[in-house]
Amino acid sequence: MPQARVQLAGIRQNSLAQAKLRVLWIVLAFVFVAMMALVRIAFLGGSDRAVAATSLEDALLPDRGEIVDRNGVPLARAFPAYALWFNPEALGEDGSPLVRSPQTVAAELKAIFPDLDETRVAEQLASGKAGYLRRRVLPEEANRVQDIGELALEMPQENDRHYPQGSMAAHILGYVAADGHGRVGMEQVLDEQLSDPASRGIPVALSIDMRVQGALEDELRRGMKLVDAKGGAGIVLDVDTGEVMALASLPEFDPNKIDERGASLMFNRVTNQVYELGSTFKPLSVAAAIDAGVVRDLGAHWDASPVKVGRFAIKDSHYLGASLNVPSTLIHSSNTVTARIADKLGPEKLRQYMMDMGMAERPHIELPAKGFPIWPGDKWPRLRSMTVSFGHGIAVTPLHLASAYATMVNGGVWRPATLHKLKPGEAPEGRRVFKASTSARMNQILRATTIYGTGKNADAPGFRVGGKTGSAEKPGAGGYRRSTLVSTFAAAFPMDRPRYVVIAMLDEPQGTLASSFQRTAAWNAAPIVGRLVPRIGPMLGVRPDNTRDIDISDIKPLIPEANR
Repeated sequence: MPQARVQLAGIRQNSLAQAKLRVLWIVLAFVFVAMMALVRIAFLGGSDRAVAATSLEDALLPDRGEIVDRNGVPLARAFPAYALWFNPEALGEDGSPLVRSPQTVAAELKAIFPDLDETRVAEQLASGKAGYLRRRVLPEEANRVQDIGELALEMPQENDRHYPQGSMAAHILGYVAADGHGRVGMEQVLDEQLSDPASRGIPVALSIDMRVQGALEDELRRGMKLVDAKGGAGIVLDVDTGEVMALASLPEFDPNKIDERGASLMFNRVTNQVYELGSTFKPLSVAAAIDAGVVRDLGAHWDASPVKVGRFAIKDSHYLGASLNVPSTLIHSSNTVTARIADKLGPEKLRQYMMDMGMAERPHIELPAKGFPIWPGDKWPRLRSMTVSFGHGIAVTPLHLASAYATMVNGGVWRPATLHKLKPGEAPEGRRVFKASTSARMNQILRATTIYGTGKNADAPGFRVGGKTGSAEKPGAGGYRRSTLVSTFAAAFPMDRPRYVVIAMLDEPQGTLASSFQRTAAWNAAPIVGRLVPRIGPMLGVRPDNTRDIDISDIKPLIPEANR
């Protein structure tokens, strides 16, 4: 009996030892698993943190980056939207995809979307062909479509591109096509950057100010309507940096809705259309002559009679007197004296100055649509040099003209235009075209031209505007068409320290009551600038000040109008 008890005690001890060993192995297993989990967590936290964060950001960011103006105002952004899709297989492959007739369904859709082409939609529904019936459907519109009760009308959610400012700045922005890629404007230029996941969360800032853009479009549109012009173009340019503060081509298109009419309006008159810009070239030619030392005495009189070159004759629009000095030549816009000044300067020198101002190449700007100038060639005969001096025989874009005027008034340095917002110190060095003294002299003459000459209607009180009109007949079959004009006013302000160039151009303005039945720039383009500058000046940091102006006291005695 005692032996049996001893054996039983031994068995119990062995069982207890085995149980403890099993518990120990279980504990060790749990400790091992816990250690592996901790190591894995540490590894993920240390090495995959950036990947995890990026994945989360990718899930939250839109599929295309945002475009904003220089002040952060949104111009283009992506957002989730609904589309209306016709799925003929929604009820199966057998039988009709619709419960009711295609005409009935199309009529109900027409009630929801008034601009819908009911006939086209009915034909698509009857054909049984799958496809979009409409893009950009609002949530409340999607609910009304669901109430129709047709399962074949599906409402997939997809990312869409929206332009919150509507048609404003359309020619700058362009649009995004159905394939998700940008077209025409900065959407095309920035397509790769806007689509890159690494940069989608960082808005791209353009140089334009939407307040200035809105004012420019508004005044251009008003000016067009007043004189029944078929088109208009305008630009506001920073003379020191080349930044475009506003750029408008009218009529405009709506990037939110690209239809056949919108597609026909995408041509950009500012950067892609070339024009003979007429007398706006005269200050550039005079500046070249002053800079080259051909004109030293502004008071010297030049013969103002018609200029005969072979069988051709250059005349003024009306008799301006037997002779004119240089300030009066620009004030009264004399073709004959400008031609004689250019003749004395010589074709090669005038051609080189024009080339230095970028007139022989496409305009410098990021937009893809850039027109090539109609350039007279490598060798300019005497007559061609004379006609170019007053803006005929050479055709450029309004942007060419804006950059040239910026060069003339900013101290003489040409810089390329840009639609990117530049940080302080980022402005390109540019190239010197005119001496600083030439620029200072031209600023005086441009201011005098606005005060006493054809630019009077652009003289906004307190803003010290200077500029020059240009009214050029459009070329056609057999010569120039006297009934069609391009009217332009090229201006800068404030002339005591020029900061901005403003170009306003009207295509084929008519003589109306609003323009005193005149078609020239003094009566239609100049007033646009006169109304625009007081609107945009304070936005751009230029406030009206009637106590200051550029000093023209040394040229004032040369101007008869100033001494009456």
